[in-house]
Amino acid sequence: MRFITVCAVLVFVSGCGLFTSKPGPSDVTNDFVGKLASGDVKGAAGLTDDPGSATELLDKFRGALKPKGMAPKVEQVREPGGESVSSEATVTFDWDLDKGRHWNYQTKFELRRDADVWKVHWAPSVAHPKLGAQQTIALTELKPDPAPVLDRDGTAVLTPERVVSVLVNRKEAGDVAAVAKALADALAPFDKSITQQSITDGVNKTPEGQVYQAAALRDADYQTVKPKIYELPGVRFTTQISVLPPSRGFGSQVLPAVRKAVEEEIAGHAGFRIATVDAAGGEVDELHATQPSPAKAINVSLSRVVQAAAEDALEPVTQPAMLVALQPSTGDILAVAQNEPADAQGPISLSGRFPPGSTFKIPSALAVLEAGKVNAESPVPCPGKTTIDGRRIVPNSSEFEKGTIPLRSAFAFSCNTTFATLAVDLPADALSNSARSLGLGVDFEIPALTTITGSVPPAADVVERAEDAFGQGKVVASPFGMALVAATVAKGSMPTPSLLRGRETKVDKAPVAPKALDPVRQMMKEVVDYGTAPQLKGLGDVRGKTGTAQFGDGVHSHGWFVGYRGDVAFAVLLLGADSSTPAVDVSAKFLRAVP
Repeated sequence: MRFITVCAVLVFVSGCGLFTSKPGPSDVTNDFVGKLASGDVKGAAGLTDDPGSATELLDKFRGALKPKGMAPKVEQVREPGGESVSSEATVTFDWDLDKGRHWNYQTKFELRRDADVWKVHWAPSVAHPKLGAQQTIALTELKPDPAPVLDRDGTAVLTPERVVSVLVNRKEAGDVAAVAKALADALAPFDKSITQQSITDGVNKTPEGQVYQAAALRDADYQTVKPKIYELPGVRFTTQISVLPPSRGFGSQVLPAVRKAVEEEIAGHAGFRIATVDAAGGEVDELHATQPSPAKAINVSLSRVVQAAAEDALEPVTQPAMLVALQPSTGDILAVAQNEPADAQGPISLSGRFPPGSTFKIPSALAVLEAGKVNAESPVPCPGKTTIDGRRIVPNSSEFEKGTIPLRSAFAFSCNTTFATLAVDLPADALSNSARSLGLGVDFEIPALTTITGSVPPAADVVERAEDAFGQGKVVASPFGMALVAATVAKGSMPTPSLLRGRETKVDKAPVAPKALDPVRQMMKEVVDYGTAPQLKGLGDVRGKTGTAQFGDGVHSHGWFVGYRGDVAFAVLLLGADSSTPAVDVSAKFLRAVP
Protein backbone atom coordinates (compact mmCIF):
# COMPACT_ATOMS: atom_id res chain seq x y z
CA MET A 1 0.00 0.00 0.00
CA ARG A 2 2.98 2.33 0.63
CA PHE A 3 4.01 2.02 -3.03
CA ILE A 4 0.49 2.90 -4.21
CA THR A 5 0.40 6.03 -1.99
CA VAL A 6 3.67 7.32 -3.40
CA CYS A 7 2.41 6.75 -6.93
CA ALA A 8 -0.72 8.75 -6.16
CA VAL A 9 1.42 11.73 -5.17
CA LEU A 10 3.48 11.41 -8.33
CA VAL A 11 0.36 11.31 -10.45
CA PHE A 12 -0.90 14.49 -8.83
CA VAL A 13 2.35 16.35 -9.48
CA SER A 14 3.31 15.15 -12.93
CA GLY A 15 0.82 12.50 -14.09
CA CYS A 16 3.53 9.79 -13.66
CA GLY A 17 4.54 10.55 -17.23
CA LEU A 18 8.20 10.04 -16.44
CA PHE A 19 7.72 6.70 -14.63
CA THR A 20 6.55 3.19 -15.61
CA SER A 21 5.00 0.85 -13.02
CA LYS A 22 6.89 -2.47 -12.91
CA PRO A 23 4.87 -5.80 -12.81
CA GLY A 24 4.24 -7.04 -9.30
CA PRO A 25 4.07 -10.65 -8.05
CA SER A 26 0.41 -11.02 -9.11
CA ASP A 27 1.15 -9.72 -12.60
CA VAL A 28 4.11 -12.06 -13.04
CA THR A 29 2.15 -15.02 -11.68
CA ASN A 30 -0.75 -14.44 -14.06
CA ASP A 31 1.62 -13.90 -16.99
CA PHE A 32 3.60 -17.06 -16.14
CA VAL A 33 0.62 -19.40 -15.86
CA GLY A 34 -1.04 -17.81 -18.91
CA LYS A 35 2.00 -18.47 -21.10
CA LEU A 36 2.33 -22.00 -19.72
CA ALA A 37 -1.35 -22.68 -20.47
CA SER A 38 -1.01 -21.43 -24.05
CA GLY A 39 2.01 -23.62 -24.72
CA ASP A 40 4.50 -20.75 -24.74
CA VAL A 41 7.11 -22.62 -22.70
CA LYS A 42 9.94 -20.28 -23.65
CA GLY A 43 7.87 -17.24 -22.67
CA ALA A 44 6.91 -18.79 -19.33
CA ALA A 45 10.49 -19.84 -18.62
CA GLY A 46 11.63 -16.28 -19.38
CA LEU A 47 9.65 -15.10 -16.34
CA THR A 48 11.72 -17.34 -14.04
CA ASP A 49 15.13 -16.77 -12.54
CA ASP A 50 16.52 -19.87 -14.34
CA PRO A 51 15.12 -19.84 -17.89
CA GLY A 52 17.34 -22.66 -19.14
CA SER A 53 16.35 -25.19 -16.50
CA ALA A 54 12.72 -24.11 -16.62
CA THR A 55 12.54 -24.48 -20.41
CA GLU A 56 14.08 -27.95 -20.29
CA LEU A 57 11.70 -29.30 -17.64
CA LEU A 58 8.55 -27.59 -18.90
CA ASP A 59 9.21 -28.92 -22.41
CA LYS A 60 9.51 -32.44 -21.02
CA PHE A 61 6.44 -31.92 -18.84
CA ARG A 62 4.20 -30.81 -21.69
CA GLY A 63 5.78 -33.39 -24.00
CA ALA A 64 4.77 -36.18 -21.62
CA LEU A 65 1.23 -34.90 -21.22
CA LYS A 66 0.58 -33.78 -24.82
CA PRO A 67 -2.28 -31.66 -23.49
CA LYS A 68 -5.17 -30.40 -25.53
CA GLY A 69 -5.17 -27.39 -23.25
CA MET A 70 -4.68 -26.20 -19.70
CA ALA A 71 -6.87 -24.00 -17.50
CA PRO A 72 -4.90 -22.36 -14.66
CA LYS A 73 -6.49 -20.64 -11.69
CA VAL A 74 -4.50 -18.31 -9.47
CA GLU A 75 -5.88 -18.99 -6.02
CA GLN A 76 -3.77 -16.51 -4.08
CA VAL A 77 -0.66 -14.34 -4.35
CA ARG A 78 0.74 -13.12 -1.05
CA GLU A 79 1.53 -9.45 -1.43
CA PRO A 80 4.94 -8.56 -0.01
CA GLY A 81 5.06 -5.99 2.72
CA GLY A 82 7.57 -3.23 3.17
CA GLU A 83 10.83 -3.90 1.47
CA SER A 84 10.22 -7.65 1.21
CA VAL A 85 11.83 -9.32 -1.77
CA SER A 86 9.82 -12.54 -1.60
CA SER A 87 6.22 -13.56 -2.34
CA GLU A 88 4.31 -16.82 -2.68
CA ALA A 89 1.67 -17.85 -5.23
CA THR A 90 -0.87 -20.65 -4.94
CA VAL A 91 -2.09 -21.92 -8.31
CA THR A 92 -4.37 -24.74 -9.51
CA PHE A 93 -3.49 -26.34 -12.84
CA ASP A 94 -6.20 -28.22 -14.73
CA TRP A 95 -4.65 -30.10 -17.65
CA ASP A 96 -7.04 -31.18 -20.42
CA LEU A 97 -5.61 -34.46 -21.73
CA ASP A 98 -8.36 -34.93 -24.38
CA LYS A 99 -11.08 -37.57 -24.60
CA GLY A 100 -12.65 -36.32 -21.38
CA ARG A 101 -9.49 -36.86 -19.32
CA HIS A 102 -8.34 -34.18 -16.84
CA TRP A 103 -5.54 -33.89 -14.32
CA ASN A 104 -5.72 -31.09 -11.80
CA TYR A 105 -3.67 -30.26 -8.74
CA GLN A 106 -2.54 -27.32 -6.69
CA THR A 107 1.01 -26.10 -6.42
CA LYS A 108 2.80 -23.26 -4.67
CA PHE A 109 5.87 -21.40 -5.81
CA GLU A 110 7.99 -18.51 -4.64
CA LEU A 111 8.51 -15.24 -6.47
CA ARG A 112 11.63 -13.14 -5.77
CA ARG A 113 12.43 -9.54 -6.50
CA ASP A 114 15.83 -8.57 -7.81
CA ALA A 115 16.52 -4.93 -8.77
CA ASP A 116 12.76 -4.22 -8.68
CA VAL A 117 12.04 -7.07 -11.13
CA TRP A 118 9.85 -9.91 -9.86
CA LYS A 119 10.52 -13.40 -11.19
CA VAL A 120 9.27 -16.89 -10.44
CA HIS A 121 11.94 -18.62 -8.42
CA TRP A 122 12.50 -21.74 -10.42
CA ALA A 123 12.33 -25.20 -8.89
CA PRO A 124 10.87 -28.44 -10.33
CA SER A 125 8.06 -28.13 -7.75
CA VAL A 126 6.72 -25.15 -9.71
CA ALA A 127 5.44 -27.65 -12.29
CA HIS A 128 4.23 -30.09 -9.63
CA PRO A 129 4.75 -30.05 -5.84
CA LYS A 130 6.12 -33.62 -5.79
CA LEU A 131 8.62 -33.10 -8.58
CA GLY A 132 12.21 -33.13 -7.37
CA ALA A 133 15.60 -32.34 -8.84
CA GLN A 134 16.59 -34.37 -11.91
CA GLN A 135 13.05 -35.64 -12.22
CA THR A 136 10.32 -35.36 -14.81
CA ILE A 137 6.98 -37.08 -15.38
CA ALA A 138 5.72 -39.96 -17.52
CA LEU A 139 2.15 -40.63 -18.63
CA THR A 140 1.01 -44.17 -19.27
CA GLU A 141 -2.29 -44.91 -20.98
CA LEU A 142 -4.27 -47.66 -19.27
CA LYS A 143 -6.36 -49.39 -21.88
CA PRO A 144 -9.12 -51.77 -20.86
CA ASP A 145 -9.45 -55.06 -22.66
CA PRO A 146 -11.99 -54.73 -25.46
CA ALA A 147 -15.46 -55.99 -24.68
CA PRO A 148 -16.42 -59.32 -26.25
CA VAL A 149 -18.93 -59.74 -29.04
CA LEU A 150 -21.63 -62.25 -28.08
CA ASP A 151 -23.97 -64.30 -30.21
CA ARG A 152 -27.74 -64.46 -29.80
CA ASP A 153 -27.36 -66.92 -26.90
CA GLY A 154 -24.70 -64.93 -25.05
CA THR A 155 -21.81 -67.10 -26.23
CA ALA A 156 -18.69 -65.22 -27.30
CA VAL A 157 -17.89 -65.12 -31.01
CA LEU A 158 -15.16 -62.48 -30.62
CA THR A 159 -13.08 -62.58 -27.44
CA PRO A 160 -10.15 -60.41 -26.26
CA GLU A 161 -6.89 -62.30 -26.69
CA ARG A 162 -3.21 -61.46 -26.59
CA VAL A 163 -1.73 -61.29 -30.09
CA VAL A 164 1.99 -61.42 -30.81
CA SER A 165 3.24 -59.74 -33.99
CA VAL A 166 6.34 -61.32 -35.52
CA LEU A 167 8.44 -58.54 -37.09
CA VAL A 168 11.54 -58.68 -39.27
CA ASN A 169 14.15 -55.91 -39.48
CA ARG A 170 16.01 -56.31 -42.77
CA LYS A 171 19.13 -54.47 -41.58
CA GLU A 172 19.48 -56.63 -38.47
CA ALA A 173 18.47 -59.93 -40.09
CA GLY A 174 21.65 -60.37 -42.15
CA ASP A 175 20.89 -63.42 -44.28
CA VAL A 176 17.25 -62.60 -45.01
CA ALA A 177 16.62 -65.78 -46.99
CA ALA A 178 17.81 -67.99 -44.12
CA VAL A 179 15.72 -66.10 -41.57
CA ALA A 180 12.70 -66.23 -43.90
CA LYS A 181 13.02 -70.00 -44.29
CA ALA A 182 13.20 -70.56 -40.55
CA LEU A 183 10.18 -68.35 -39.99
CA ALA A 184 8.17 -69.95 -42.80
CA ASP A 185 8.85 -73.45 -41.46
CA ALA A 186 7.55 -72.39 -38.05
CA LEU A 187 4.63 -70.19 -39.13
CA ALA A 188 3.19 -72.03 -42.15
CA PRO A 189 1.09 -74.41 -39.99
CA PHE A 190 -0.89 -71.36 -38.80
CA ASP A 191 -1.20 -69.69 -42.19
CA LYS A 192 -0.63 -71.55 -45.45
CA SER A 193 0.04 -68.30 -47.29
CA ILE A 194 3.26 -67.76 -45.33
CA THR A 195 6.26 -69.04 -47.31
CA GLN A 196 9.96 -68.33 -47.46
CA GLN A 197 9.34 -66.39 -50.67
CA SER A 198 6.46 -64.34 -49.26
CA ILE A 199 8.54 -63.30 -46.24
CA THR A 200 11.62 -62.54 -48.35
CA ASP A 201 9.58 -60.42 -50.76
CA GLY A 202 7.84 -58.63 -47.92
CA VAL A 203 11.08 -57.82 -46.13
CA ASN A 204 12.79 -56.58 -49.29
CA LYS A 205 9.84 -54.34 -50.22
CA THR A 206 9.67 -52.75 -46.76
CA PRO A 207 11.06 -49.18 -46.73
CA GLU A 208 14.36 -48.56 -44.96
CA GLY A 209 13.91 -48.01 -41.24
CA GLN A 210 10.63 -49.92 -41.07
CA VAL A 211 9.92 -53.53 -40.11
CA TYR A 212 7.94 -56.21 -41.94
CA GLN A 213 5.18 -58.06 -40.11
CA ALA A 214 5.56 -61.71 -41.00
CA ALA A 215 2.64 -62.94 -38.90
CA ALA A 216 0.25 -62.12 -36.08
CA LEU A 217 -0.17 -65.09 -33.75
CA ARG A 218 -2.48 -65.87 -30.89
CA ASP A 219 -0.38 -66.08 -27.76
CA ALA A 220 -1.01 -69.82 -27.40
CA ASP A 221 0.27 -70.41 -30.95
CA TYR A 222 3.25 -68.13 -30.37
CA GLN A 223 4.29 -70.06 -27.28
CA THR A 224 4.46 -73.29 -29.31
CA VAL A 225 6.89 -71.81 -31.85
CA LYS A 226 8.77 -69.37 -29.63
CA PRO A 227 11.78 -71.70 -29.14
CA LYS A 228 12.19 -71.88 -32.94
CA ILE A 229 11.97 -68.16 -33.74
CA TYR A 230 12.80 -66.11 -30.65
CA GLU A 231 16.56 -65.98 -31.21
CA LEU A 232 16.48 -65.47 -34.97
CA PRO A 233 18.56 -62.43 -35.98
CA GLY A 234 16.51 -59.36 -36.85
CA VAL A 235 13.27 -60.88 -35.57
CA ARG A 236 11.40 -58.84 -32.97
CA PHE A 237 8.05 -59.17 -31.25
CA THR A 238 5.29 -56.83 -30.10
CA THR A 239 2.05 -57.65 -28.31
CA GLN A 240 -1.44 -56.22 -28.20
CA ILE A 241 -4.93 -57.27 -27.21
CA SER A 242 -7.37 -57.96 -30.06
CA VAL A 243 -10.80 -59.53 -30.26
CA LEU A 244 -10.62 -62.82 -32.11
CA PRO A 245 -13.05 -65.56 -33.18
CA PRO A 246 -12.94 -69.00 -31.52
CA SER A 247 -10.65 -70.30 -34.25
CA ARG A 248 -8.88 -69.02 -37.32
CA GLY A 249 -11.35 -68.67 -40.18
CA PHE A 250 -14.49 -68.99 -38.03
CA GLY A 251 -17.12 -66.63 -39.45
CA SER A 252 -14.54 -65.42 -41.97
CA GLN A 253 -17.01 -63.38 -44.04
CA VAL A 254 -18.89 -61.82 -41.14
CA LEU A 255 -16.85 -61.45 -37.96
CA PRO A 256 -14.01 -59.31 -39.40
CA ALA A 257 -16.66 -56.90 -40.67
CA VAL A 258 -18.40 -56.94 -37.28
CA ARG A 259 -15.12 -56.27 -35.50
CA LYS A 260 -14.41 -53.27 -37.74
CA ALA A 261 -17.92 -51.88 -37.27
CA VAL A 262 -17.85 -52.04 -33.46
CA GLU A 263 -14.15 -51.53 -32.67
CA GLU A 264 -14.69 -48.06 -31.18
CA GLU A 265 -17.77 -49.19 -29.27
CA ILE A 266 -16.05 -52.17 -27.65
CA ALA A 267 -12.79 -50.35 -26.91
CA GLY A 268 -14.10 -48.77 -23.71
CA HIS A 269 -12.56 -45.65 -22.19
CA ALA A 270 -8.85 -45.65 -21.51
CA GLY A 271 -7.56 -44.55 -18.14
CA PHE A 272 -4.17 -43.02 -17.49
CA ARG A 273 -1.45 -42.94 -14.89
CA ILE A 274 1.08 -40.17 -14.24
CA ALA A 275 4.24 -40.72 -12.22
CA THR A 276 7.49 -38.93 -11.50
CA VAL A 277 10.55 -40.59 -13.00
CA ASP A 278 14.24 -40.05 -12.32
CA ALA A 279 16.98 -39.29 -14.83
CA ALA A 280 17.36 -43.01 -15.59
CA GLY A 281 13.64 -43.42 -16.30
CA GLY A 282 12.88 -45.22 -13.05
CA GLU A 283 9.58 -44.47 -11.38
CA VAL A 284 9.74 -42.46 -8.16
CA ASP A 285 6.20 -41.60 -7.14
CA GLU A 286 2.68 -41.97 -8.55
CA LEU A 287 1.02 -38.60 -9.01
CA HIS A 288 -2.35 -39.63 -10.45
CA ALA A 289 -4.23 -42.65 -11.73
CA THR A 290 -7.60 -42.92 -13.44
CA GLN A 291 -8.65 -46.49 -14.03
CA PRO A 292 -9.94 -47.57 -17.45
CA SER A 293 -13.65 -48.18 -18.01
CA PRO A 294 -14.40 -51.36 -19.99
CA ALA A 295 -17.19 -51.24 -22.55
CA LYS A 296 -20.30 -53.41 -22.48
CA ALA A 297 -20.45 -56.49 -24.67
CA ILE A 298 -22.01 -56.20 -28.11
CA ASN A 299 -24.57 -58.76 -29.28
CA VAL A 300 -25.03 -60.04 -32.81
CA SER A 301 -27.76 -62.16 -34.34
CA LEU A 302 -25.38 -64.98 -35.26
CA SER A 303 -25.66 -68.34 -33.56
CA ARG A 304 -22.29 -69.88 -32.78
CA VAL A 305 -23.93 -73.32 -32.88
CA VAL A 306 -25.53 -72.72 -36.29
CA GLN A 307 -22.36 -71.10 -37.66
CA ALA A 308 -20.27 -74.06 -36.51
CA ALA A 309 -22.77 -76.52 -38.02
CA ALA A 310 -22.62 -74.67 -41.35
CA GLU A 311 -18.83 -74.57 -41.41
CA ASP A 312 -18.50 -78.22 -40.44
CA ALA A 313 -20.92 -79.20 -43.23
CA LEU A 314 -18.86 -77.30 -45.83
CA GLU A 315 -15.38 -78.20 -44.61
CA PRO A 316 -14.92 -81.48 -46.58
CA VAL A 317 -16.20 -79.99 -49.85
CA THR A 318 -13.36 -79.50 -52.34
CA GLN A 319 -14.99 -76.91 -54.62
CA PRO A 320 -16.06 -73.43 -53.42
CA ALA A 321 -19.06 -73.91 -51.14
CA MET A 322 -21.34 -71.56 -49.19
CA LEU A 323 -24.20 -71.72 -46.72
CA VAL A 324 -26.29 -68.81 -45.42
CA ALA A 325 -28.93 -69.28 -42.71
CA LEU A 326 -31.60 -66.82 -41.54
CA GLN A 327 -34.31 -66.91 -38.89
CA PRO A 328 -37.61 -66.34 -40.77
CA SER A 329 -39.55 -64.98 -37.79
CA THR A 330 -37.05 -62.16 -37.13
CA GLY A 331 -34.77 -61.86 -40.16
CA ASP A 332 -31.78 -62.50 -37.90
CA ILE A 333 -28.71 -63.69 -39.79
CA LEU A 334 -27.81 -66.96 -38.05
CA ALA A 335 -24.80 -68.07 -40.09
CA VAL A 336 -22.71 -67.09 -43.09
CA ALA A 337 -20.27 -69.85 -43.93
CA GLN A 338 -17.75 -70.41 -46.71
CA ASN A 339 -15.01 -72.98 -47.13
CA GLU A 340 -11.44 -71.98 -48.01
CA PRO A 341 -11.87 -72.21 -51.81
CA ALA A 342 -14.87 -69.89 -51.55
CA ASP A 343 -13.02 -67.50 -49.20
CA ALA A 344 -10.36 -67.13 -51.88
CA GLN A 345 -13.04 -65.51 -54.08
CA GLY A 346 -14.25 -63.04 -51.43
CA PRO A 347 -17.65 -62.70 -49.71
CA ILE A 348 -19.54 -64.50 -52.50
CA SER A 349 -22.08 -65.98 -50.11
CA LEU A 350 -23.35 -62.46 -49.44
CA SER A 351 -22.83 -60.65 -52.72
CA GLY A 352 -22.01 -63.21 -55.41
CA ARG A 353 -24.25 -63.31 -58.49
CA PHE A 354 -24.97 -66.82 -59.73
CA PRO A 355 -27.71 -68.37 -61.84
CA PRO A 356 -30.08 -69.94 -59.31
CA GLY A 357 -31.18 -72.78 -61.58
CA SER A 358 -34.31 -74.62 -60.53
CA THR A 359 -34.35 -73.07 -57.05
CA PHE A 360 -35.88 -70.12 -58.95
CA LYS A 361 -38.92 -72.30 -59.53
CA ILE A 362 -40.02 -71.10 -56.07
CA PRO A 363 -40.80 -67.57 -57.37
CA SER A 364 -41.85 -69.05 -60.74
CA ALA A 365 -44.43 -71.33 -59.06
CA LEU A 366 -45.66 -68.37 -57.02
CA ALA A 367 -46.03 -66.27 -60.20
CA VAL A 368 -48.07 -68.86 -62.10
CA LEU A 369 -50.27 -69.55 -59.07
CA GLU A 370 -50.93 -65.85 -58.47
CA ALA A 371 -51.77 -65.45 -62.19
CA GLY A 372 -54.73 -67.71 -61.45
CA LYS A 373 -54.66 -69.92 -64.56
CA VAL A 374 -53.46 -73.03 -62.71
CA ASN A 375 -53.38 -74.36 -59.18
CA ALA A 376 -51.23 -76.94 -57.46
CA GLU A 377 -53.46 -79.79 -58.66
CA SER A 378 -53.77 -78.62 -62.27
CA PRO A 379 -52.54 -81.26 -64.76
CA VAL A 380 -49.56 -79.99 -66.72
CA PRO A 381 -47.32 -81.71 -69.28
CA CYS A 382 -43.72 -82.60 -68.35
CA PRO A 383 -42.09 -83.74 -71.61
CA GLY A 384 -38.39 -84.50 -71.83
CA LYS A 385 -37.87 -81.37 -73.91
CA THR A 386 -39.93 -78.63 -75.49
CA THR A 387 -39.49 -75.84 -78.00
CA ILE A 388 -40.26 -72.25 -77.01
CA ASP A 389 -41.48 -69.89 -79.73
CA GLY A 390 -39.92 -72.16 -82.34
CA ARG A 391 -36.48 -70.92 -81.36
CA ARG A 392 -35.25 -72.50 -78.16
CA ILE A 393 -35.28 -76.12 -77.12
CA VAL A 394 -35.66 -76.48 -73.35
CA PRO A 395 -34.73 -79.90 -71.89
CA ASN A 396 -35.24 -81.47 -68.51
CA SER A 397 -32.17 -82.87 -66.78
CA SER A 398 -31.09 -85.87 -68.88
CA GLU A 399 -34.37 -85.24 -70.77
CA PHE A 400 -36.46 -87.15 -68.21
CA GLU A 401 -40.19 -87.06 -68.87
CA LYS A 402 -43.18 -87.56 -66.61
CA GLY A 403 -46.12 -87.16 -68.97
CA THR A 404 -49.03 -85.15 -67.60
CA ILE A 405 -48.84 -84.65 -63.84
CA PRO A 406 -50.13 -82.17 -61.21
CA LEU A 407 -48.22 -78.90 -61.03
CA ARG A 408 -47.03 -79.77 -57.51
CA SER A 409 -45.39 -82.92 -58.89
CA ALA A 410 -43.79 -81.01 -61.76
CA PHE A 411 -42.24 -78.80 -59.08
CA ALA A 412 -41.12 -81.79 -56.98
CA PHE A 413 -39.53 -83.53 -60.00
CA SER A 414 -38.14 -80.16 -61.24
CA CYS A 415 -39.63 -80.14 -64.74
CA ASN A 416 -37.93 -77.35 -66.67
CA THR A 417 -40.25 -77.90 -69.61
CA THR A 418 -43.35 -77.35 -67.51
CA PHE A 419 -42.26 -74.06 -66.00
CA ALA A 420 -40.78 -72.74 -69.26
CA THR A 421 -44.11 -73.35 -71.00
CA LEU A 422 -46.15 -71.76 -68.22
CA ALA A 423 -43.91 -68.66 -68.16
CA VAL A 424 -44.61 -67.92 -71.82
CA ASP A 425 -48.14 -66.78 -70.93
CA LEU A 426 -47.06 -64.58 -68.03
CA PRO A 427 -46.63 -60.78 -68.28
CA ALA A 428 -43.09 -59.52 -68.85
CA ASP A 429 -42.68 -58.40 -65.21
CA ALA A 430 -44.51 -61.30 -63.53
CA LEU A 431 -41.35 -63.18 -62.50
CA SER A 432 -39.67 -59.92 -61.42
CA ASN A 433 -42.63 -59.03 -59.18
CA SER A 434 -42.90 -62.52 -57.77
CA ALA A 435 -39.17 -62.71 -56.99
CA ARG A 436 -39.21 -59.27 -55.36
CA SER A 437 -42.16 -60.21 -53.15
CA LEU A 438 -39.89 -62.98 -51.81
CA GLY A 439 -36.96 -60.56 -51.28
CA LEU A 440 -34.98 -61.33 -54.42
CA GLY A 441 -33.91 -58.00 -55.94
CA VAL A 442 -34.53 -56.01 -52.73
CA ASP A 443 -31.58 -53.89 -51.56
CA PHE A 444 -30.59 -53.59 -47.90
CA GLU A 445 -28.19 -51.49 -45.88
CA ILE A 446 -27.22 -53.92 -43.13
CA PRO A 447 -24.82 -52.38 -40.60
CA ALA A 448 -21.40 -54.08 -40.96
CA LEU A 449 -22.34 -56.07 -44.08
CA THR A 450 -22.54 -55.51 -47.82
CA THR A 451 -25.14 -57.74 -49.45
CA ILE A 452 -26.67 -58.29 -52.87
CA THR A 453 -29.79 -60.41 -53.06
CA GLY A 454 -29.90 -60.75 -56.84
CA SER A 455 -31.48 -59.41 -59.98
CA VAL A 456 -34.58 -60.46 -61.93
CA PRO A 457 -35.09 -58.04 -64.84
CA PRO A 458 -38.44 -58.01 -66.66
CA ALA A 459 -38.36 -60.19 -69.80
CA ALA A 460 -40.46 -59.07 -72.76
CA ASP A 461 -38.96 -61.78 -74.95
CA VAL A 462 -40.80 -65.07 -74.41
CA VAL A 463 -37.68 -67.22 -74.82
CA GLU A 464 -35.83 -65.19 -72.22
CA ARG A 465 -38.84 -65.40 -69.90
CA ALA A 466 -39.02 -69.17 -70.36
CA GLU A 467 -35.33 -69.51 -69.45
CA ASP A 468 -35.76 -67.24 -66.46
CA ALA A 469 -38.55 -69.48 -65.17
CA PHE A 470 -36.06 -72.27 -64.37
CA GLY A 471 -33.21 -69.95 -63.38
CA GLN A 472 -31.15 -70.09 -66.58
CA GLY A 473 -31.90 -66.77 -68.26
CA LYS A 474 -30.73 -63.40 -66.99
CA VAL A 475 -31.74 -64.17 -63.42
CA VAL A 476 -28.92 -64.10 -60.84
CA ALA A 477 -28.98 -64.56 -57.09
CA SER A 478 -26.64 -64.84 -54.13
CA PRO A 479 -26.92 -67.54 -51.47
CA PHE A 480 -27.96 -64.72 -49.12
CA GLY A 481 -30.74 -63.75 -51.53
CA MET A 482 -32.00 -67.32 -51.88
CA ALA A 483 -31.91 -67.85 -48.10
CA LEU A 484 -34.12 -64.77 -47.87
CA VAL A 485 -36.51 -66.31 -50.42
CA ALA A 486 -36.82 -69.43 -48.25
CA ALA A 487 -37.27 -67.30 -45.11
CA THR A 488 -40.06 -65.32 -46.78
CA VAL A 489 -41.89 -68.49 -47.80
CA ALA A 490 -41.59 -69.78 -44.24
CA LYS A 491 -42.78 -66.55 -42.60
CA GLY A 492 -45.37 -65.42 -45.13
CA SER A 493 -43.79 -62.00 -45.67
CA MET A 494 -40.26 -60.79 -46.22
CA PRO A 495 -38.31 -60.51 -42.95
CA THR A 496 -35.76 -57.68 -42.73
CA PRO A 497 -32.28 -59.17 -42.30
CA SER A 498 -30.29 -57.93 -39.30
CA LEU A 499 -26.92 -58.64 -37.72
CA LEU A 500 -25.94 -56.12 -35.03
CA ARG A 501 -28.36 -55.77 -32.15
CA GLY A 502 -29.66 -52.26 -31.81
CA ARG A 503 -28.69 -51.17 -35.33
CA GLU A 504 -31.45 -50.90 -37.85
CA THR A 505 -31.32 -52.32 -41.35
CA LYS A 506 -32.55 -49.97 -44.06
CA VAL A 507 -34.66 -51.36 -46.91
CA ASP A 508 -34.90 -49.57 -50.25
CA LYS A 509 -38.57 -50.46 -50.61
CA ALA A 510 -40.35 -53.20 -48.72
CA PRO A 511 -42.18 -55.55 -51.12
CA VAL A 512 -45.85 -56.49 -50.98
CA ALA A 513 -46.32 -59.80 -49.19
CA PRO A 514 -47.02 -62.74 -51.55
CA LYS A 515 -50.45 -64.38 -51.38
CA ALA A 516 -50.21 -67.91 -52.78
CA LEU A 517 -47.61 -69.32 -50.41
CA ASP A 518 -49.53 -72.26 -48.93
CA PRO A 519 -49.39 -74.33 -52.13
CA VAL A 520 -45.73 -73.32 -52.62
CA ARG A 521 -44.91 -74.58 -49.13
CA GLN A 522 -46.62 -77.88 -49.94
CA MET A 523 -44.69 -78.18 -53.20
CA MET A 524 -41.42 -77.63 -51.30
CA LYS A 525 -42.40 -80.39 -48.87
CA GLU A 526 -42.99 -82.79 -51.75
CA VAL A 527 -39.47 -82.11 -53.07
CA VAL A 528 -38.27 -83.92 -49.93
CA ASP A 529 -41.12 -86.44 -49.68
CA TYR A 530 -40.74 -87.94 -53.16
CA GLY A 531 -38.90 -85.46 -55.36
CA THR A 532 -35.25 -84.50 -55.87
CA ALA A 533 -34.10 -84.25 -52.21
CA PRO A 534 -34.94 -87.60 -50.57
CA GLN A 535 -31.73 -87.45 -48.49
CA LEU A 536 -33.51 -85.00 -46.18
CA LYS A 537 -36.27 -87.41 -45.16
CA GLY A 538 -36.27 -88.18 -41.45
CA LEU A 539 -34.71 -84.81 -40.53
CA GLY A 540 -37.96 -83.18 -39.50
CA ASP A 541 -40.34 -81.10 -41.56
CA VAL A 542 -37.83 -79.95 -44.19
CA ARG A 543 -39.15 -78.06 -47.22
CA GLY A 544 -37.06 -76.81 -50.09
CA LYS A 545 -35.99 -76.88 -53.69
CA THR A 546 -32.96 -78.28 -55.49
CA GLY A 547 -31.30 -76.53 -58.38
CA THR A 548 -28.68 -77.22 -61.01
CA ALA A 549 -27.53 -74.12 -62.88
CA GLN A 550 -25.35 -74.17 -65.97
CA PHE A 551 -22.74 -71.44 -66.27
CA GLY A 552 -20.13 -70.30 -68.75
CA ASP A 553 -20.16 -72.52 -71.86
CA GLY A 554 -22.81 -74.75 -70.30
CA VAL A 555 -20.51 -77.74 -69.82
CA HIS A 556 -20.54 -77.50 -66.02
CA SER A 557 -23.18 -76.59 -63.46
CA HIS A 558 -23.50 -75.21 -59.96
CA GLY A 559 -25.47 -77.19 -57.39
CA TRP A 560 -28.06 -75.59 -55.08
CA PHE A 561 -30.43 -76.44 -52.29
CA VAL A 562 -32.73 -73.80 -50.78
CA GLY A 563 -35.13 -74.54 -47.97
CA TYR A 564 -36.25 -74.24 -44.37
CA ARG A 565 -37.05 -76.31 -41.31
CA GLY A 566 -38.97 -74.69 -38.49
CA ASP A 567 -37.48 -71.25 -37.85
CA VAL A 568 -34.26 -71.82 -39.80
CA ALA A 569 -34.14 -70.97 -43.50
CA PHE A 570 -31.00 -71.56 -45.52
CA ALA A 571 -29.40 -71.73 -48.94
CA VAL A 572 -26.48 -73.95 -49.98
CA LEU A 573 -24.44 -73.41 -53.14
CA LEU A 574 -21.54 -75.52 -54.44
CA LEU A 575 -19.79 -74.03 -57.45
CA GLY A 576 -19.07 -76.44 -60.27
CA ALA A 577 -20.62 -79.41 -58.49
CA ASP A 578 -22.44 -80.48 -61.71
CA SER A 579 -25.37 -81.73 -59.61
CA SER A 580 -27.60 -80.62 -56.77
CA THR A 581 -26.91 -83.86 -54.86
CA PRO A 582 -23.78 -82.58 -53.05
CA ALA A 583 -25.69 -79.46 -51.96
CA VAL A 584 -28.47 -81.64 -50.56
CA ASP A 585 -25.86 -83.76 -48.76
CA VAL A 586 -24.35 -80.62 -47.18
CA SER A 587 -27.86 -79.54 -46.18
CA ALA A 588 -28.48 -82.89 -44.49
CA LYS A 589 -25.23 -82.67 -42.52
CA PHE A 590 -26.08 -79.10 -41.52
CA LEU A 591 -29.59 -79.97 -40.34
CA ARG A 592 -28.39 -82.92 -38.28
CA ALA A 593 -26.21 -80.52 -36.26
CA VAL A 594 -28.76 -77.72 -35.85
CA PRO A 595 -31.13 -77.97 -32.86
